[in-house]
Amino acid sequence: MNSYVPSSDIRAAFSRAMSLMYREEVPAYGALMDLVSRVNDQTLSSQAELRARLEATDGLDRISEERHGAIRLGKAEELSMMRRVFAIMGMFPVGYYDLSEAGVPVHSTAFRPVEGDALKQNPFRVFTSLLRLELISDEDLRLEAERILTDRKIFTEGATSLTEKAEKQGGLERCDADRFVIEVLETFRWHNKANISGDMYRRLHDAHRLIADVVSFQGPHINHLTPRTLDIDQVQALMPTYGIAPKAVIEGPPPRKCPILLRQTSFKALEEPVAFRDADHGWKTGWHTARFGEIEQRGIALTPKGRELYDRLLDQSRRIVRPAADGSNAKAYEAELSKVFEAFPDTWEEIRVQGLGYFSYSLTDKVNTAGTVVETDVDSLVADGFVQFDPITYEDFLPVSAAGIFHSNLGDSARQDFQVSPNQQRFEADLGAATLDEFEHYAQIERSSWNACLRWLKSVA
Repeated sequence: MNSYVPSSDIRAAFSRAMSLMYREEVPAYGALMDLVSRVNDQTLSSQAELRARLEATDGLDRISEERHGAIRLGKAEELSMMRRVFAIMGMFPVGYYDLSEAGVPVHSTAFRPVEGDALKQNPFRVFTSLLRLELISDEDLRLEAERILTDRKIFTEGATSLTEKAEKQGGLERCDADRFVIEVLETFRWHNKANISGDMYRRLHDAHRLIADVVSFQGPHINHLTPRTLDIDQVQALMPTYGIAPKAVIEGPPPRKCPILLRQTSFKALEEPVAFRDADHGWKTGWHTARFGEIEQRGIALTPKGRELYDRLLDQSRRIVRPAADGSNAKAYEAELSKVFEAFPDTWEEIRVQGLGYFSYSLTDKVNTAGTVVETDVDSLVADGFVQFDPITYEDFLPVSAAGIFHSNLGDSARQDFQVSPNQQRFEADLGAATLDEFEHYAQIERSSWNACLRWLKSVA
């Protein structure tokens, strides 16, 4: 009988290997991890209610292991193969993100586990973008970029053969699973030699810095890894004491008693030496800026109504003060953001009653001593203390925040105007699968938790 390694175990092993590799490649990431660990320990020690909620929802153990990474791919074949690779790790495409609206020529999805138990075991995510060459206005440059990408292979033969083997037999045994992690890790490794000349690099760079990052190298290289913190404002304040220069402002909503969606900050992208091919078939040293470190703090997943309110308030604040990459107006932006977001309720009860966020429902101990409970209305059961609710963590991403991190690292000059043209149908065709709708997914989690409460109550009535 075959004993295949669970996909969550493969995902956890890959996440650890990726973190170790990135720590070796980018030493500042190690300092960042130490800082986040310190802040999380202090936060849990000082906030007993937060610790209790995380323990009750099985969210405490996952905090220290939680990571997300990001990669940028160049062609449809790479995206399709990446989907197959991540599926073996129990990671599936959730959401569609069009970053062209923020001046970045890519569209994206997030590969991640989707089931509750898998998220608890290891919630590793990879925000995966596909370059949109059709947005390059220079036709000659676009054709040259296509030719360069056509000639590269980002997966090893071992990674490809093990992926095919896992698909054929329904999993991998231990020896193959260990080798699969090693082989796939090579796709994400940094390459300090470019595929192109310095002149071609400059042409791509002038079209957009991200285009140069995607096209110039043999592989996509992980461009950041992100641990989860419980107090991002404290991490931001302490980063300089660890020798890390933070970006000017934290992306996302302002500080709140009840965190919503996602807040992110980062340290500046590294300027790293790269060898470019020269006319004599030798190498010439240049520089490339791409990789950085990022931190995130996650809050509750919002309903479409809540997300519409969030987007409207964020847009309103940015029309008044748009954060500059150099931090020159950081205090003014943060003050305006906090002021505008006073319109978003900041208690769990108000967020629930107004239908702004998703919650997981569970029965309290009171149902064991109350006898028959005849109520079936959620508000009544909550008010009478028979049912409690906990916020469902937002597991996904925000395109405006992702673009904000990018622009802050590379400067306002990185922001360019592209024709805003979301094309989810084309993306999913290149992906080879449909992306999961995040709103429906969270709604299903909420419905399932509520139905479980009702089934129990009916069973003892």
